[in-house]
Amino acid sequence: MRRLFEAPDLLEERLAGRRYLVGDLITEADWRLFVTLIRFDAVYYGHFKCNLRRIADYHHLSGYARSVSATGIAETVNFDHIKRHCYMTHDDINPSQIVPAGPIQDFLVPHGPRVYWSFTKDLTDA
Repeated sequence: MRRLFEAPDLLEERLAGRRYLVGDLITEADWRLFVTLIRFDAVYYGHFKCNLRRIADYHHLSGYARSVSATGIAETVNFDHIKRHCYMTHDDINPSQIVPAGPIQDFLVPHGPRVYWSFTKDLTDA
């Protein structure tokens, strides 16, 4: 599992010095990474047991996800569908087909250079 986290660790370093993956302009690479990032804490962390760290634990990577989501793409994300699909179609991993209620993810909180963001909102804020 540690090898899996080499990629987000490298991305965290890369995004420390730039807004998007290849500079100041959003590219297709950013859209493709966003699709994985939005699923990670909601599905991969618990369902697939990739639970060494959450995207929320990465300051630059979680801020980056917010920057990409601020382009309007967050409005197209349906977490209920994402979680139901993953938790209900893998009978060998989740035979009871229980779909967790959380985490609550708020992509609409803006990303700024001097503010520390949490990628997932605390359930007490809901």
